Amino acid sequence: MKLSFLLPAIFLFYISGFAEKQNVLFIAADDLSCALGCYGDPIAKTPHLDRLAATGVCFLKAYNQLPLCNPTRASVMTGLRPDTIKVYDLDRHFRDEVPDAVTLSQQFMEHGWWAGRVGKVYHYNVPASIGTDGFDDPPSWQKTINPKGRDKTDEHLIFNAEPHRKISAALSWLAADGKDDEQTDGMIATETIKLMKQKKDEPFFIAAGFFRPHTPYVAPKKYFDMYPLETLRLPYAPKNDREDIPTAAFAHNCPIPHYGLDELTCLKAMQAYYACISFIDAQVGRMLDALDQLGLADNTIVVFWSDHGYHLGEHNGIWQKRTLFEQGAKAPLIIRAPNIEGNGQACRRVVEFIDIYPTLTELANIQTPKEIEGQSLTPLLKDPLSMWNSFAITQVLRPADSRLDTPVMGRSIRSERWRYSDWAEGKHGVELYDHFADPMEFNNLAIKPTRENQKIMKRLRKALAQKASGQTPKTPFNPKRL
Repeated sequence: MKLSFLLPAIFLFYISGFAEKQNVLFIAADDLSCALGCYGDPIAKTPHLDRLAATGVCFLKAYNQLPLCNPTRASVMTGLRPDTIKVYDLDRHFRDEVPDAVTLSQQFMEHGWWAGRVGKVYHYNVPASIGTDGFDDPPSWQKTINPKGRDKTDEHLIFNAEPHRKISAALSWLAADGKDDEQTDGMIATETIKLMKQKKDEPFFIAAGFFRPHTPYVAPKKYFDMYPLETLRLPYAPKNDREDIPTAAFAHNCPIPHYGLDELTCLKAMQAYYACISFIDAQVGRMLDALDQLGLADNTIVVFWSDHGYHLGEHNGIWQKRTLFEQGAKAPLIIRAPNIEGNGQACRRVVEFIDIYPTLTELANIQTPKEIEGQSLTPLLKDPLSMWNSFAITQVLRPADSRLDTPVMGRSIRSERWRYSDWAEGKHGVELYDHFADPMEFNNLAIKPTRENQKIMKRLRKALAQKASGQTPKTPFNPKRL
């Protein structure tokens, strides 16, 4: 009798617990810098991502762990630093070092969510691996979808400004014919919307990974038309900008300014890059509209991120990735969680991409594995102006080449005010930039440091060592100091 009395209550408890589970729409872009309207870019036309930022929290100072596709994606999905998973390049899988790692989507699956992937979340060789599983992690998903659009069949039409390089690494582009949904990224949006419709009655973790704006820059022609060449300019830098920068700070695959290309060609590449940004923005808009139409917006956490930043000619001619400068280390991160107090605000605190994992598990009220090396950003989602222990570490490994006789690890720590970088722990150079006075990092204060700057570098080196070893730096938040 007592058991029959309790059964309805148990059933209601189970149903209510199930209903309270929030979905996750996890959107990744490839090689997208902070060239978005919501980040203050004066050129970018990104109304849909701006809309997401206006209804969520836009992290204006979010930093990836390593500015290269494979390492940073593995780091985001495992919540572990590159030094832990030993992934520094494009050829190593994180499970070679940590075979039992529980990835972000796995953790959701273990707690009752359905998890699926469309497109690029883990590393793919672009464009060669489009349409395949790439360098995926099968335990992370219950379903995977790998669209392949006309950007693959039209590869022979792509213009390559550097014919000696593959289009995957060169400044190359195509103003494509046809509609959005004929392109791979348009198909990714379509398939993601289909999955949301199929799974709308159960909790889901759906990851949608776009391939653009990674080279080759391919988007329908209408997006190119949004950026007339006469409106574009290459970034300003002093003529002597490179004189105080260590050799190791420049990527081995970008040895000379602007790859030796003329200004018009570089502007065309910039136009193509921005065209891809607006193309991706439109696809994000389709998915956000679908959430509203399906009645899922109020029960879905939306995360938008890019794997790392990107250069468009800064520092007198740096292009693409693999740098520890602000343009390479910083990348977009927008999180919209239902019923969070901070929605609609921007956050200027320094955060790291390994913080994404524990943030989502806390928002979903599920356990965060003790191995995770990031910290939850939930306090900043609730109050973007709250106090924060704000340091971020980004690193990159330089291979031995004609410039460097041995592989060199570069490490950079970013505080509210400063960026400190060293190469082989200082053997191949040191950099210090004051972002209050020099946000474009033109003046390397480590060349002739004042006594005060020497103290700052000492404190930042200590914080770098503490943070890299998993400790919390003891220095309290003080923007006037660090």
